[in-house]
Amino acid sequence: MNKPVKPYDNITLVFGESNITNLNFDHDVTYIVESVFQKGDVEDIRMCRRFYGDQAISDVLIKASWPTARNIAFFVALFENEPEDYSAYQSNK
Repeated sequence: MNKPVKPYDNITLVFGESNITNLNFDHDVTYIVESVFQKGDVEDIRMCRRFYGDQAISDVLIKASWPTARNIAFFVALFENEPEDYSAYQSNK
């Protein structure tokens, strides 16, 4: 499966503090995934999933420190893993 080119050309709200043209979609995966899941809408999340795949996204979100219990519940439903898999889970208990 080929990755689309410049998947976020039309998304400025998610990356408002950054110049999208300066993002390296292979190198800045953590920043991009976290930004999309923090600030993006449903379509942004779908596009991110198509571009990076669920495993890569899940790997990033599992290590993230910012998710709330509500975010983690969403991630668990989306990626079919366990709340305990997320490093932020213990701090939200």
